[in-house]
Amino acid sequence: MSKDKDRSAQMDKIVALCKRKGFIFQNSEIYGGQNGFWDYGPLGVELKRNVREAWWQDMVNMHDPLDAPEGAPDKFQMTGVETSIIMHPQVWKASGHFDLFSDMMQTCRQCKKLFRADHVWEMIEESEWFQSLAKECGVAFGTQLATIDSAAILQWAKAKKQGRRLAPGLAVVRNPEVTLSWLAEHQQSQPNQPLSAVDLLRYLATEQKNQTGLQTPCPNCGGDLTEPRHFNLMFETHTGALQSDDNKAFLRPETAQGIFVNFKNVVDSSRVKIPFGVAQIGKSFRNEITPRNFTFRSREFEQMEIEFFCHPDTSPQWYKYWRDRRFAWYTSLGIGNERLTLRDHDADELSHYSVGTADIEYQFPFMAEGEFGELEGIAHRGDFDLRSHMEGKLQAKDGKLEVQLDEHGQPKWRGSGKDLTYFDDQAKERFTPHVIEPSAGADRATLAFICEAYYEDEQPDDKGNMQSRTVMRFHPRLAPIKVAVLPLIKKAGMPEKAKELFRNLKSAGIAAQYDEQSAIGRRYRRQDEIGTPWCVTIDGQTVEEDNTVTLRDRDSLEQVRLPMDEVVNEISNRLRST
Repeated sequence: MSKDKDRSAQMDKIVALCKRKGFIFQNSEIYGGQNGFWDYGPLGVELKRNVREAWWQDMVNMHDPLDAPEGAPDKFQMTGVETSIIMHPQVWKASGHFDLFSDMMQTCRQCKKLFRADHVWEMIEESEWFQSLAKECGVAFGTQLATIDSAAILQWAKAKKQGRRLAPGLAVVRNPEVTLSWLAEHQQSQPNQPLSAVDLLRYLATEQKNQTGLQTPCPNCGGDLTEPRHFNLMFETHTGALQSDDNKAFLRPETAQGIFVNFKNVVDSSRVKIPFGVAQIGKSFRNEITPRNFTFRSREFEQMEIEFFCHPDTSPQWYKYWRDRRFAWYTSLGIGNERLTLRDHDADELSHYSVGTADIEYQFPFMAEGEFGELEGIAHRGDFDLRSHMEGKLQAKDGKLEVQLDEHGQPKWRGSGKDLTYFDDQAKERFTPHVIEPSAGADRATLAFICEAYYEDEQPDDKGNMQSRTVMRFHPRLAPIKVAVLPLIKKAGMPEKAKELFRNLKSAGIAAQYDEQSAIGRRYRRQDEIGTPWCVTIDGQTVEEDNTVTLRDRDSLEQVRLPMDEVVNEISNRLRST
């Protein structure tokens, strides 16, 4: 089995575990589900809450404003806000989202489904009809197209249970003779240019489009896709009783703008001085054309963002500081360096306002070997955002950002007209701050921690027989349940002792679970599978002799005895030291 298939199989196991154990459910599943929306179950909501809490604690609550952290150019302050999901429509016009926040989409002329243009060919390769065609045609559609097996293609195209069922709109199914005659001509004229199957389809739909009349095939039915066109990703809604253009509003596609429009409020009310950061965790919404890969690309998601305001002269150093600090956050919570990378954007990837951008990327199991998916972006945004909300929508011209004008020479989208500059009363200087933006996805981070935690090994059961064991090796700070309390048997005073300890743990604010069902080995494996770092077992020695219990570690499987009245402090100390 190839590495890619191994990774795909692992992802299937992870998705199944998420549902079976109550981490993540498909939204509205009893009605068939709703693509691009997900619900977090009892364990999932605790895990995601712990991810958010770890981020907020590390970035805001535990930050020391009196001393400069290691690697920082200077000391700084951190604070937070929580802004509304629906904002004034002019916010999105001045920021550029109203005009530019779009993807290129294509529509199938046959089945009418929508697809994101830059994902189409990848989806074709994964489609059922393409895999069936490749398998049926053997050599003709192998990795290298050396010969054209017209008979095999024709047989697949006309078979009622294959071509017509899987891809009724595909050109070779609708009109096989014309398509195959062109393939035969291609083979004769260019015998030394073998193509892969997907390259052949792409070649027919692009390079030879005028000759063949073929369009890009639909990943769903094989039909013809329209030419790519812009599709705005913002969800529309209306405020008030009437629905008209006058009260049209949008669900926010990002949380950042709520921070920018409150910049002056934060400065005036909180007595913060530059440099300082404003953090926010909140929901965002993007009407993705093709949501996919479990929770990685969704239409409703949660962001953890910081907008860090600094002097223009020191912004390059702050950009480097936040790049390094945010990368270290993931590794500190258990993600291995071999599956995590920090990638700087090439010049042609940068937004028109960006001075520099880097992505923290993780190698998810649903991606091919060597491919990574974005977890977080750290962007040096210059003064683009604050200037936009002062002056109006900006555009790049001759290497500078200028207000975009309409045909009458007036600002196309007006700004607020408010003064969002900053006055340094010590340096007696007024300037528009530069912004460094570390923007992380809470859902993507949670998914990465789930994928990283998944592990399989073999351990002996209660009878000494080796059994496979699934372990979720969450960092203790992230684990939904920190400790499980397990009486060895349901009698002889053990449940009473166990319940006393369980209540003490809960009173101390430690997420604990009580379990007295099944054999002790099975209960251990049950806790391993949901990622509980420690189990405490109450046995006969606890009740009859010395009031000690057994503390078991999930990862090392080490078991130690300690007095029951020391368990709460021991677990608390272990959590603090991780």
